[in-house]
Amino acid sequence: MPHRSRVTRRLGLKTALAAAVALPVSSTALSRTPAAASDRRDDLEVMSFNLRFASTTEPNSWAVRRPVMRELLRQERLHLIGTQEGLYQQVRDIEADLGPHYDWIGTGRAGGSRDEFMAVFHDTRRLAPVEYDHFWLSDTPDVIGSNTWGGGSIRMVTWVRFRDLRDGEREFYFLNTHLDNASQNARARAASLIAQRIPGLDRSLPLVVTGDFNVAARKNPVHDTMLGAGLVDTWETAAERSKLYATFHGYRPLTPDGDRIDWILTTPGVTTHRASINTFSVNGQFPSDHLPVQASLTLA
Repeated sequence: MPHRSRVTRRLGLKTALAAAVALPVSSTALSRTPAAASDRRDDLEVMSFNLRFASTTEPNSWAVRRPVMRELLRQERLHLIGTQEGLYQQVRDIEADLGPHYDWIGTGRAGGSRDEFMAVFHDTRRLAPVEYDHFWLSDTPDVIGSNTWGGGSIRMVTWVRFRDLRDGEREFYFLNTHLDNASQNARARAASLIAQRIPGLDRSLPLVVTGDFNVAARKNPVHDTMLGAGLVDTWETAAERSKLYATFHGYRPLTPDGDRIDWILTTPGVTTHRASINTFSVNGQFPSDHLPVQASLTLA
């Protein structure tokens, strides 16, 4: 069940969080004067980013990639980031690099600090979490670490209900996931489960979904299932778009007009002003083996 008491098991009560083994959450971030955010228009800046798990293997170890990741995230000045694949210490590194006005919510997909996180980072000057929960992409979605569809890895969803402090304290849902890379059956069933869960949220509120879906948009039934759940693809609805590249590059040359396997989806009433695929690198070093995808949104 979602955790509905105000900010219980969220930013404020670390004692309650510590008691919940499944839900390690970052330290409470203290707000500072919003100098960086004050010069921006009121669009909600959202990113979905598969971080590539922290590895010591060269030439793309986390130690090498981290400074590039830090520079990218700081220059984009995002309000909301749905991440995939981050390991616990890697998520903590990103928290430190983003600075004290960001915080995050998440748990390891095997429970506690184990395995990869679907961590959700947010700018505390703009957004306040109201409630959150996790579920696992399996026949037993409330069982931590469950994997029943033959997927190569445990897969899960982290969702948060946010209050937008700048937009009249409007509330909305944010859902972040990473579907299986090995099994189409697992991906298809995961998409169906997410579609079944969406109506259990307050349908009067906007919904934003981020994720690495491991299949190309418009080329797989997973995309159809997500759109059939009442969502739209921000890349398709955006008033303006960047150049299209395949969002997975594997540290090889970028592929123009390639497959988008990382998506930002929303309910239809959300306006997408711009959708982009970010090709940021430093001296040829990319921060991840995926390109982050971004959207500038107005909620409705």
